[in-house]
Amino acid sequence: MSIVFGVSPSPFVRKVRVALAEKNIAYEFKPVFPGDNDPAFRKMSPLGKIPAFKDGEHTLSDSSVICAYLERVHPTPALYPTDPYDYARALWFEEYGDSALVQVTGPKVFFEKIVAPMFFKRATNQEVVDKAVQEEVPPICEYLESQLTGDFFVGNRLSIADIAIASPFANYQHAGYAVDAKRFPKLAAFVKRMLGRPSFAACLEEDRKMLGLAA
Repeated sequence: MSIVFGVSPSPFVRKVRVALAEKNIAYEFKPVFPGDNDPAFRKMSPLGKIPAFKDGEHTLSDSSVICAYLERVHPTPALYPTDPYDYARALWFEEYGDSALVQVTGPKVFFEKIVAPMFFKRATNQEVVDKAVQEEVPPICEYLESQLTGDFFVGNRLSIADIAIASPFANYQHAGYAVDAKRFPKLAAFVKRMLGRPSFAACLEEDRKMLGLAA
């Protein structure tokens, strides 16, 4: 059985776990924090980042690499479009979620509101959070709102694009924030639909238990 190494609240770990669930692939989950110096973990993930992944004798790191591998090994149901342009667009939104979206919702919101007080025993820097929520998140939401023409970001079915965009918003939600439904109704509805899928819901339940958050 495949093994995912990481911690549940990581948007990158969640991305891989949701992809596995959507493909109905059984796996084992082993908690490992980023930066762990265990030699076996570092052999799988030389940069010390999560997730790491083991499939038999094969080991991988980086969520995008792992998801691409899963698509080749378990091609159905597909999470990557077959049309060349749609495929490229899906990769773009995956990158956008992993970079632009995570960089704001992660260290500037989720870390400050949840991780810093819980794991580093320091107070939240509310000034950093407020600036991110008021000034940095809205332009991202505006762009994503403009790109949604249906239920999904690419084509008319779930793809890696949707998983990668939704996952960071789960952390945003854990921190006590949500997409402004009045300003960005399509995006707010998208996030609600995605986080309500069984693949996401199971992960979010684990997150809440680990973080001591109410449902």
